[in-house]
Amino acid sequence: MKRRTLIQAAAGSALAAPALVGFAQQSVTLKFHTFMAPMSNVWLTMHKPWMDKVEKESGGRIRFEAYPGMQLGGTPAQLYDQVKDGVVDIIWTLPGYSAGRFPKTEAFELPFMMSNAEATSKALYEYLSTVATDDYRETQLLAANVHGPGALHSRDKPIRTVADLRGMKVRGPSRPITKMLGYLGATPVGMPLPAIPDAISKGTIDACVLPWEVVPSIKVQELVKHHTEFAPDAGGFYTAAFVLAMNKKRYESLAPELRRVIDANSGLATSGWLGKTQQGNDPAGRKTATDRGNTITTVSLADTQEFKRKAAVVEVEWIEEMNKRGLDGKLLRDSARALIQKHSHTTQAPNKGAKPAKG
Repeated sequence: MKRRTLIQAAAGSALAAPALVGFAQQSVTLKFHTFMAPMSNVWLTMHKPWMDKVEKESGGRIRFEAYPGMQLGGTPAQLYDQVKDGVVDIIWTLPGYSAGRFPKTEAFELPFMMSNAEATSKALYEYLSTVATDDYRETQLLAANVHGPGALHSRDKPIRTVADLRGMKVRGPSRPITKMLGYLGATPVGMPLPAIPDAISKGTIDACVLPWEVVPSIKVQELVKHHTEFAPDAGGFYTAAFVLAMNKKRYESLAPELRRVIDANSGLATSGWLGKTQQGNDPAGRKTATDRGNTITTVSLADTQEFKRKAAVVEVEWIEEMNKRGLDGKLLRDSARALIQKHSHTTQAPNKGAKPAKG
């Protein structure tokens, strides 16, 4: 009887073994790659908390290998292809580095489209999930966000009016923004974020456009003497769109319960949290400039109107270009504006210390 019980117990253990092995195999390690520096606000307050939250909610069954600052090689413009092709599992990138490749996304980078990054980030995610689903169809879109209102940072010359930009070589991150700089009288120079310090130091550019929060990550406050911002009620001078995307096959290969963890940390709320957190870091970035005694100019409302008047040509041309590509440019622009307005009604002003969204 005792021998029979032992045999039955052994048989039961053998039958259970495959299930235990299967459970162990469901643990995964995901490679996260981005161009943001390891000491940047984006990495420390957005990317790392997001990964920590996913790891915790998965019970440790999802783990990350984290690679900031393009540590796995390539250029920022190649990040989307890296995740599409499965070289890495998840990326956070600025699609505008690949000029014209994601045309519908550009609606959110038109001049003076936003003022609140949380609301605009929610609007961007909803837009990409409904109106512009084909821009990122090759990957699993997890979230999308924008940064706070952009500012101008110039090495030697203060910028107070549109006329001050004439002849200046100014860096822009994406096609709509570099076009805007051109219509404002500057000589636009497109380049990714990591290239800015060297370009300013060597005189390749005289100025750059950046949100305040990213300034200290590449020490722009040490390379320039002047900064120009616009009044909060004037609307954001510009913003840039970012996406958090995952390799589609990798996502689909996850066990259902692990996909649910990823899903719970994706979507509208996560997009809003990313935008809110990024803009929430603007005051600290601005303080690095004031601490050095740099000059900060706020463009008057009257002079802002001249900026808006000249920049409006970008919007007109963009709509025409979208129409030539077989897209309804006006519909895309109007959809973006309507969604920004919709989410602005339900979003509070940005603040600091935001925590990862719960869904």
